[in-house]
Amino acid sequence: MKARIPGAPQGGNMMKKIQEMQENMTRIQQEVEATEFSSSVGGGAVEVVVNGAHEVTAVNLKPEVVDPEDVEMLQDLIISAFNESIRKANEAMEQGMEKAKGGLSIPGLF
Repeated sequence: MKARIPGAPQGGNMMKKIQEMQENMTRIQQEVEATEFSSSVGGGAVEVVVNGAHEVTAVNLKPEVVDPEDVEMLQDLIISAFNESIRKANEAMEQGMEKAKGGLSIPGLF
């Protein structure tokens, strides 16, 4: 007796669907990793740009935010912008992976 997974394609079509899904996931992952995500905080005083691989590609600071008497504020702004950029990159990756799965759901795997 063959086991059937609810909601999964049956027969040889299932392997083809899984292979297509893996190819889509790889393609989408590469696309997201090449995409840049930016966030600015402090009214645009600090901007951080990261790619989908979570590598910082740019940090832009407006001169007025650089106050030697308040370094902690600048540090907090940079951290905030960086974290928001990473959140955007993660969200894009998650959405891409969901799209790549194409509605295929195999309990325990996806």
